Order: sequence, then C-alpha cells, then structure tokens
Amino acid sequence: MLKVENLVVRYGMIEAIKGISFEVNDGEIVTLIGANGAGKTTTMHTISGLLKPASGSITLDDKDLVKTPAHEIVSMGLAQVPERRRVFAQMTVEENLELGAYTRKDKEKIAEDFKMVYELFPRLEERKKQPAGTLSGGEQQMLATARALMANPKIVLMDEPSMGLSPLLVKEIFSIIKDINSRGVTVLLVEQNAKMALEIADRAYVLENGKIVLEGTGEELMNSDDIKKAYLGG
Repeated sequence: MLKVENLVVRYGMIEAIKGISFEVNDGEIVTLIGANGAGKTTTMHTISGLLKPASGSITLDDKDLVKTPAHEIVSMGLAQVPERRRVFAQMTVEENLELGAYTRKDKEKIAEDFKMVYELFPRLEERKKQPAGTLSGGEQQMLATARALMANPKIVLMDEPSMGLSPLLVKEIFSIIKDINSRGVTVLLVEQNAKMALEIADRAYVLENGKIVLEGTGEELMNSDDIKKAYLGG
C-alpha cells in the first residue's frame, strides 16, 4: 500500500534521512522504532506531505505522494495523528471531529463515522461539547486519533501516541490501535515505547541516525538481543 524508496530528507546542510526504504502492506501494523533524533517524525512528516524530500519516492497505492500537496494526500486516504496531539484547543470535541472530515462530501457516511468513533471512544461522546483544551492528555490523544479516523483513511500514521501518558492509558491507547486495525485500517506507528509497539506490530523497522539498521517481524525484533539491549532494557 505505502512504499518509501531511497528517501533522503535534508534540513539545510544536515541530512536527517539517509536513503531509507520500507513498505507497509494493506491491513498491517508496521512500526518504526528508534531513539530521539533518529528521524522517525521527519519520516512521518515527509510521507504526509509536510516536508519535501531531497530525493527518493513515496507512493500510496502506486500514486506519487512527493508531488502531491498535503491536503490532497488526506483525500487519497492517508491521515496522520501528530506527535503531541495538536488538537484545536478552543474548539469543541465535536468541532475537532468535524474538521477531520473536512475533505469529505459523503454526509451519510460521515454520520456513521461519528457513531463509530464515539463507540470507540465513549469518553469523547460524553465530552463532545467541551473545548478540546479542557481534556486530559489521554483524552486529547483519543481525540487526535478519532479526528484522523473521521477522514475515512486507508492508512493512519501515528506519531508517538503514548507520549506523556500514564502506563494504564498507554495500554488503553495500544488496545485502541489494535481495534482500529481490526476494522480494516492500516497503521504506520512511530513509537519510543518499543516493547508495546513490537507487541502489536506485524513488522518493524529500526531507525538509527537517519538509516534503517534492522527490520523483521515484531516478534523477531522482540527476541533480538541487540534490540533488547538498546530498547527493551534487556
């Protein structure tokens, strides 16, 4: 579904991403793990059109994303749940969700998707008239995820969904990711909590200093001595 080939991204003279290649197949959960500064968020922003690469290709269902504006990429079926939530604090929960569907015209299906996200996130329905800025960190993460789902995406890019959350909420968020995937949405997950990410991932790639240094199934990387030492405290 999503294919990244020989991707190079620069900030001025600094090469942040150094020719990486990976793919995400339809129906998978694929995770990118790595330390801070490895290039995970830069990769996500480039896929979703917020950054332009120096070279390389990105395709979604064989359609070129590099030359496509970010808002058109959303219409093609790719939505991002950004790092640190980025909800619209002054707007209500409901208004945030409506914005998630701004590229769509299918009113009946939008109404169905409102029901679906409220079923997934009952707390959001309880708070639908509240300003998003009054929600807890965990609730804001749920809202950011639900807002992405309102775009009716084929694939969701999730950037550090567990950041700043309590261990109990982290478990809940990862359970929700599995639920979203079981409903037919493909997931590309960037996550510092390598253990939780590898537990739910079909496949995983390890990013270090802008390069992919290891890849395999989630289970293979969970059992890798190198990964245990570097990321799992083993």
